[in-house]
Amino acid sequence: MKPAITDIPGIGPAAAATLGEHGIKSLAGLANSSVEKINTVPGFSEARAVKILAAATELLAASGTTPSIRDAEKKSGKKDKSGSKGKKDKKKKKNKGKGKGKDKKKDKKKKKGKGKK
Repeated sequence: MKPAITDIPGIGPAAAATLGEHGIKSLAGLANSSVEKINTVPGFSEARAVKILAAATELLAASGTTPSIRDAEKKSGKKDKSGSKGKKDKKKKKNKGKGKGKDKKKDKKKKKGKGKK
C-alpha cells in the first residue's frame, strides 16, 4: 500500500485537508515542498514544517518511492534550461550596453551641460 500524508505522526485528517487546500495533496507533494511553503499553511510553524518534511522524505524513502527529478528541481528553485527563452536572454545580454543612444550628439550635449549652472 502506498503511504499517505496521514501516515506521518502529527498529521491527521484535518491537517491533511488544510495542506490539501494549499496545494499539498500527496506525500510526494509534501516531500517536494519547501519549509517556507509549508510554513505558510495555517497551523504549521517552521519547526513543525521541518519535522513533517523530514518525516515525509523518510517515509517515501522507506516505501521505495522517490520524488521525480522535475519535482526536485521545483523544490531547489532550479529551472529547466532546455527552452528557447535562455537563448533570448543571452542575446539580450550581448546587446546590452552597445550604442549608448541613437543620437550621439545629444549624448555629448547632455555631458557638456551637466557641469554648468
